[in-house]
Amino acid sequence: MKVKELPDKGAVDEITLKVTAKEEPREVRGGSLKVCNLTGEDDTGKVTVALWNDDIDKVKEGDMIKITKGWSQVYQGAMQVSSGRFGTLEVVEK
Repeated sequence: MKVKELPDKGAVDEITLKVTAKEEPREVRGGSLKVCNLTGEDDTGKVTVALWNDDIDKVKEGDMIKITKGWSQVYQGAMQVSSGRFGTLEVVEK
């Protein structure tokens, strides 16, 4: 799947992205969860990637990541993708 094909509120079977920027992590839900946004891109566009908890430390700027069985949605006017609770995120190239 490519960035331009991401559906609003839909499933993402597999997408590979280059990480071009990573924000500082922040705590949500009273500190019970950590989330970090990064910018990922492919040859069709850019997308916000939401990293949760343990996935945050796996990924560095410049890495290539693959999200499998994730989800996508428009959030605050921008397309966002995440591995979510049931998908996986892996670094395929550092």
